[in-house]
Amino acid sequence: MVEVPEDALEERFLAASGPGGQNVNKVATACQLRVDVFRLGLHPETYRRLKLLAGSRMTSSGALVITARRYRTQEANRADARERLAELLAKAEEREARRVKTKPSRAAKTKRLDAKKGRGAVKAGRGKVRDY
Repeated sequence: MVEVPEDALEERFLAASGPGGQNVNKVATACQLRVDVFRLGLHPETYRRLKLLAGSRMTSSGALVITARRYRTQEANRADARERLAELLAKAEEREARRVKTKPSRAAKTKRLDAKKGRGAVKAGRGKVRDY
């Protein structure tokens, strides 16, 4: 698990969009969490996976921007943003399982060829019927 230092985080609160009436128009409840990814000291492979997972949320300067506006309160949105950051980092740390090449067994090859011959025989039987 990656430990995120507080000095790598920057939080800003902004007015959320969407329904909510006067509350949305007056109160800055949406949380924008900016993370300086280079301060996290990630392994290069983990950084590559994080960049892929983040997509457009990663800026060219290496900052990860997560905007949380799901809830009506600042605290809930702040917690949501941090939770989503933790999930993203955990997912980036997972390594893909190595694929082990396998060959079909002799029995599997024989079974496949027998099935092909059977289908061919069925299709050959659909041809014109001739009188001998």
